[in-house]
Order: sequence, then structure tokens, then C-alpha cells
Amino acid sequence: MLFRSLLVILVAVLLAVQPGILNRPFGWANGIVYFAVPLAILAASQTLTMLTGGIDLSVATTASMAAYVMATQAPSQGDATAIVIALVLAALVGLMNGIGVGIFRVQPLIMTLATGLVVLGGANVYQKLVITAGSRVPEPVATIGSGTSFGFFPNTLFVFIPIALLIMLILKRTGYGRMLYAVGDNAVAARLAGVRVWQVLLVLYVLSGLLAGVGGIILAGAAKTATLNAADAYLLPSIAAAVIGGTSIFGGRGGYAGTIVGALILRVLLGLLGALNTPEPIRQIVYGGIILGVAAAYARVTEEG
Repeated sequence: MLFRSLLVILVAVLLAVQPGILNRPFGWANGIVYFAVPLAILAASQTLTMLTGGIDLSVATTASMAAYVMATQAPSQGDATAIVIALVLAALVGLMNGIGVGIFRVQPLIMTLATGLVVLGGANVYQKLVITAGSRVPEPVATIGSGTSFGFFPNTLFVFIPIALLIMLILKRTGYGRMLYAVGDNAVAARLAGVRVWQVLLVLYVLSGLLAGVGGIILAGAAKTATLNAADAYLLPSIAAAVIGGTSIFGGRGGYAGTIVGALILRVLLGLLGALNTPEPIRQIVYGGIILGVAAAYARVTEEG
């Protein structure tokens, strides 16, 4: 596949630029994984949403909110309770999106953009209320987000692998997964066939919110800090990872395995640009150009197929 070939090429170029990586392969690979996993989880939200023809613009704000709530609630409520509170709030954001898109049929871009702004405003109000309460990333979250087991295996994979397998199982082996594809391919036909489209979308956006919350918490563990804009930089890459991985923005086509490779491509690309000491403006140009080129090439291949 196109995106797998690109990943191999980028890794080969990076090894040519920084041959010293071969002296510490696990350290280099772990560095990629630590920040590729939160991106891949946020991209899972985008993949599921894009399969129905939508895009969730609230995932980054939801992720940051969940991480910040967890960090500020942990000192007073305990680690486990703080994590549960954060995930419940993330699911409620998804529920809000699901009600808007599924029941009131608001266009997904508009609904999720508006929800993101509401969440951001609410989070800023919350920040002022707890500014003197202190915050900390729970030690178990930091261990999962940035620690290793057996001296080389990133702990974050203990969380990510089950999530990835579950998503792929849902998409390929369950009736709900087939309904997601059906709604994205032709919502009217799916409705006429008896699919309760609004219920499919409601569950979808709740799942998207939960995944965003998990991604934000793992990102906080990797960075060992949580702020209200911690995941902002992940919004467009989360969409790009899904597109590079072969998920159509028009719905009805794609899958999560490709999205995972797309997330790895973006992280390796950032590492390569950093190794070349590329100025930030040039990085943005190259980064966007490769995303656009891969997306265009995939679209051409898809049309010809």
C-alpha cells in the first residue's frame, strides 16, 4: 500500500540522516511511539467519524479538557476518580455532538466546531475556579504514558493495542461497524433499509468523545503535564493521519489499520524534519505538502480502482 511504502521510505531517510539511531533503536522507537499513540487515538475518533462523512473538530479541545480535569482533580479526588471524571466529561461532549448531528441533523463540522468552542470556554472558566488548587498528572498515567516494561516495551502500548484491536473488531466484525459504513456510503438508503441513523451517530460521537479523552490522558502521561491547549497541535494531524491511512472524507470507505500507519508516518516525518534542523515555516510547508500529495495520490488510485 502507498502509505506503508511512504513509512518505510521516511524511516530509511531518517536512518541515513541520523545513523546513530541504530546504536539506540529502542530509545528512538519508543520516542516515536510515546507521541504517536495519542495521535493515533485521536485519529481513531476522526476515522470513525469520517466513515459517516463527518469530521470531529472538537477532539483536540476534548482531549485537552479531559487531561486538565484529570490533573486538577487528582490531588483532591484521587487518581482513579479523577480519570473517571475526565472520561465521563469527554463522553458528555461526545453525547452533545451526537444529539446535534444525529437528532437535530446539524452539519458535523459546524456542530463539532461549536461544541469545541463551548468546551474551551467552559474549561477556561473551570481553570479560574481551580487555579489555586494545584494539579498533577497521576503517577500511573505518567508510567503508562512515558514508561517502559522489560527495558524496551513502551507501556502505552498496553493500553493502545487493546483499543486498536477493539476498534478494528467493531469495524470489521460487528453489525454496528457495517452500519457505520452504510451510513457513510448513503445515509438515505441506510435509513430506508431500516437503520436508525440517529442512534448510529449518537453512539459514534460518544465513542469519539471517549477516545479523545483517553488520548488526552495518555498525552498528559507522555508529557507529564496537562494544560488547556496541550492537544491543540494534534487536531489537523489527527485528520491527516486518517486521510493518509486511506479513510475517505466523503464516508463509507477506510479503516483503522491504515490510520495507525498514517499516525506513524506523521511522527517519523516530524522527527526527520527535526533531525534536518529545518526551520518551522519550512517544516509546515513540507509537512502540509506531503500530506496533500499522499491524499491526492490515494484519491487518484481509489478512483482508478
